[in-house]
Amino acid sequence: MIKNDWGFAHYPMIPGHEIVGVVTEVGSKVHKFKVGDNVGVGVIVDACRKCDQCVNDLENYCPERIDTYNGVLPDGSLTYGGYSDIMVADEEFVIRWPDNFPMDKGAPLVCAGITTYSPLRYYGLDKPGLHVGVAGLGGLGHVAVKFLKAFGTKVTVLDISPDKKSYAIDTLGADGFILSNRPAEMEAAAGTLDGILDCVSVVHSLQGLLDLLKPHGKLVVVGLPEKPLELPIFSLTLGRKMMGGSMIGGLKETQEMIDFAAKHNILPEVEVISMDYINTAMKRLARGDVKFRFVIDVGKTLKAD
Repeated sequence: MIKNDWGFAHYPMIPGHEIVGVVTEVGSKVHKFKVGDNVGVGVIVDACRKCDQCVNDLENYCPERIDTYNGVLPDGSLTYGGYSDIMVADEEFVIRWPDNFPMDKGAPLVCAGITTYSPLRYYGLDKPGLHVGVAGLGGLGHVAVKFLKAFGTKVTVLDISPDKKSYAIDTLGADGFILSNRPAEMEAAAGTLDGILDCVSVVHSLQGLLDLLKPHGKLVVVGLPEKPLELPIFSLTLGRKMMGGSMIGGLKETQEMIDFAAKHNILPEVEVISMDYINTAMKRLARGDVKFRFVIDVGKTLKAD
């Protein structure tokens, strides 16, 4: 977003939509939270609250939703995100943080967590006994593996980096690992997966992923490349396969996700950094030098002028 790769960035911009903190003040009409509560704010901070999507707790699909940063408010002003010392949010778009659940490690769950949890639930890839693939072992992918193992599924990780194999299997507990840029490995696994969660956010081929699916399998895309992907229609039709997408989740499901994560001790792999390390972190992020999320300790390191 900060580089306008998707073409709809607004400036000036204060990014950040994986925000966890402590309530310091509440308005006179606030009933859900009190000073001292641990809370989280995710990707959206408002919606119309009356359309079919909102009424069904799917505010994330409301056509009038307002993003936590880079969003445009009714008066034309912009929303600013979590790279700041304080934030004000409507109580309806704040989640309650579970007791004794780490806020630093857990912070990415309010985006990366719900982005993977929601589609796995919605597309029925959360059933014990299924064999599910996760394409791209990064910020989204490694969280997806943790959720899938908690659901009781068999998991195979697909990635182009052989260095990630031991982490996927030995640390995350994945049942298999395929180098997706090696045709022999992909061909050997053809027709073995019930579903795949595609977390890759760069342009890549969908053909190989579709070939890995069993008939009636589901390929669900949550990665957001900067350019459109080519869709191999024959591969879809010949096996009655399905391809779908998903974007975060509503507030009710986000709370459900964070409670599930706390119950099963699902925490992202993070590197906590100081505010003055931001520019270096962005450069490292661009070259993939992070395992797997940077978390900014704003409260301790942002110095007010």
